[in-house]
Amino acid sequence: MLPIALGRATRLIPYIPDKRKAYAFTLVLGRATSTGDAGGDVIETVDVPSDARVRLEAVLDKFIGRVEQIPPMFSALKIDGQRLYKFARSGETIERKPRAITIYALTVLGSDDPTTFRLRVACSEGTYVRTLAEDLARAIDTVGHVGALLREASGPFVLSESLTLDEVAADPIGALTPPESVIAIPTVVLDGRGSVDFRAGRIVAMREPVGDTHVFVRDMTRMLVGVGEMHGTMLAPRKVFV
Repeated sequence: MLPIALGRATRLIPYIPDKRKAYAFTLVLGRATSTGDAGGDVIETVDVPSDARVRLEAVLDKFIGRVEQIPPMFSALKIDGQRLYKFARSGETIERKPRAITIYALTVLGSDDPTTFRLRVACSEGTYVRTLAEDLARAIDTVGHVGALLREASGPFVLSESLTLDEVAADPIGALTPPESVIAIPTVVLDGRGSVDFRAGRIVAMREPVGDTHVFVRDMTRMLVGVGEMHGTMLAPRKVFV
């Protein structure tokens, strides 16, 4: 699942407050790969404990909360202006600093065989599920990699409400989601003079303050003209759609 913002809506992405992600994935134990997933070369094999599921469920709580991860070499993270995966493809290993992430929930959904387990994780942005899988495997005295990965949610967007590319192509307008249904901030409607001033980048005096700092701004035709920031009863333009 991949949320896509089009045109001027790309300017609203910073106002999406919830950056959490949710994934379903398979953890394949006993084999470590160069990329941390099924697409890489096997670089290490280790026996899988016969009680792997019991051990796995016993260590899950240790991964819940604020933890640190070392980003994998096969990632788009930049170091010295270069993507890590470019170093990795040339055979170089670069020192990476641990990064703080948050795991909100982590559960075992089931197993396909004694070495393959299905899990679900809810996590903060910046979490690498491949690294999580490797760390889980090490915690139960073996190695592992991600066999399959499915993003089920990204912030307010969920897989069950997503559309396939064919569905989007069949009804492009119907596939669009209004920004107000994604970004939970109030809407104010300006009169003719107010909307002209707002579009020109001028501060607009409101009759009364609005509770939230940021607000959607529409004109009297209900056209979205931008996002403003409230300072008492003064509305300052922050994003203006001309």
